[in-house]
Amino acid sequence: MSKTSKSKGLLSWALYDWANSAYFVMIQTFVFAAYFAKSIAENETSGTALWGNMIGIAGLVIALSAPFLGAIADEGGRRKPWILFFTVLCVVGCSALWFAEPDSSFIWFALIMAFVATLGAELSLIFYNAMLPDLTTSLNIGRWSGWAWGLGYAGGLLCLIIGYYVFVENGVSLFGFDSDKLENVRITFLLTGIWYAVFSIPFFLKTEDRPSTNKSIKHSVRDGMKELKRSYDFLKEEKDIAKFLIARIFYNDGLATIFAMGGVYAAGTFDFDTGQIFLFGIALNITAGIGAYGFAWMDDISGSKKTILWSLLGLIIPVIAVLFVRSELWFWIWGLLLGVFVGPVQAASRTFMGRLAPKGKRNQMYGFFALSGKVTTFAGPILVGWITYLMGSQRWGMSIIIVLLIIGFILMYNVKEAKSNREQDLKPV
Repeated sequence: MSKTSKSKGLLSWALYDWANSAYFVMIQTFVFAAYFAKSIAENETSGTALWGNMIGIAGLVIALSAPFLGAIADEGGRRKPWILFFTVLCVVGCSALWFAEPDSSFIWFALIMAFVATLGAELSLIFYNAMLPDLTTSLNIGRWSGWAWGLGYAGGLLCLIIGYYVFVENGVSLFGFDSDKLENVRITFLLTGIWYAVFSIPFFLKTEDRPSTNKSIKHSVRDGMKELKRSYDFLKEEKDIAKFLIARIFYNDGLATIFAMGGVYAAGTFDFDTGQIFLFGIALNITAGIGAYGFAWMDDISGSKKTILWSLLGLIIPVIAVLFVRSELWFWIWGLLLGVFVGPVQAASRTFMGRLAPKGKRNQMYGFFALSGKVTTFAGPILVGWITYLMGSQRWGMSIIIVLLIIGFILMYNVKEAKSNREQDLKPV
């Protein structure tokens, strides 16, 4: 394969982050989550609890299925068919949310479609992440991981800008949308589905996939289950990989709770309307993109572990501040500072696993990576929902994020980067 073709393949791989991030920005974090809590649910407190429960259940399903899917994919060879299936699932789920009108009779329809979209967006990333070590060398893997994450934030930013200025602000006058039924807001959910579909096309056309092993589905499942058991035994021997995955369980739960409940918190505690949430999302994506791009160099120079630890510190302090401030101005200041460190901790975690995972077990290891990111993510949003409900305060509910990030930092601090793995970083993958 020529150098030009490889470069196009990597750029197209990174562009999938641009496509996929629209779901996380528009549906899970800022727009639909807040729309559901304020306009579909009977009240914001019950809306927070319902949304948290849905995200939690989806996380549990993803956690239980991820290692099995990764093992089966390793036996089958190709990854693109899996990514295509889950991409379509997310596109359909996002687009269907257009029909979720601002009425409590649409609660279950909205939750089911958001659940479907969540499964599609999250499960596609198992196979997408596993492709990176095959596309570049471990000398550059940190940069490409960070750049792709930064590109994802740029995509989310542009999607938010278009959604806000074209549809939310001017949709009624330009397109005649019914403002009473919030069609100018709901159209942004359809925009998300179309965005994801269109911008994922270069990935499927230009990025090189592993060759098929020509195994039937039946044999791939059978052999994948056998290999999965061996992988559990492998993790028992590779203590630091296991420690890393355990640490990630906690700090990623904190991140997932921020993503799932951030828009709901802004709407409920600071009374942000849809327009303000759009603007905050736009600003947050700018700072997050800057952070992801800037820290990508630190990942390759200083190592993934240091990048993760500094990023976690950079998250803990602003989260504490955001939960205590009363002024909307200070919420903006600390919230945007928090955004700087969101991308680096995610990108460096992806890199860390890419450097440690044996070549023949990458899908499986990224399956465990997804497991570590989802196995208890139901706990964070559910705890936020129930503590909010019992205490009658979103601030109390969201405080669980601080606890999760601190535990993750302490556990990650004790993970060792084995010398053999650091030496491997100097060799092509």
